[in-house]
Amino acid sequence: MTVAHETRIGTLYLEASETGLTLLGFSPPERAADRTAAGDRIVAAAREELDAYLEGDLHEFTVPVDLSGVGAGQRTILDGLAPVGWGRTITYGQLATSVGLPVSDSRRVGGAMAGNPVAIVVPCHRVVGSDGSLTGYAGGLERKRALLDLEAADTMLF
Repeated sequence: MTVAHETRIGTLYLEASETGLTLLGFSPPERAADRTAAGDRIVAAAREELDAYLEGDLHEFTVPVDLSGVGAGQRTILDGLAPVGWGRTITYGQLATSVGLPVSDSRRVGGAMAGNPVAIVVPCHRVVGSDGSLTGYAGGLERKRALLDLEAADTMLF
């Protein structure tokens, strides 16, 4: 079952399997997943963590993620985002090389980011162009900027 969650960056759509969050998207899926008690608990936890993250109070998600529906190549790239923490960014080329691909495979990395089923928790918003520019984001560049600004605001030194 898909749950719509209203947030300060718009409506987010969530689904979970028995083992983890399978969807955190900006539009509803074409076909909703089956509802389970474990999935309901995971979605509830994800909603709480999202709210805390969007308030700037949570810097690292603990909700489990289930990427079993993602192909092995895309999963390797998505897993490469794990070390890119709050307030940090990485370029498409840097992410490619970090997972053992040539820098010339940055478009492949971009494709993996575009197909990320669990946005924000799997932080594809932290991937930027080689010159630091914002390029592509399933939720739109305004949301990507808002997420990066949220994280940057907390890391500034005064």
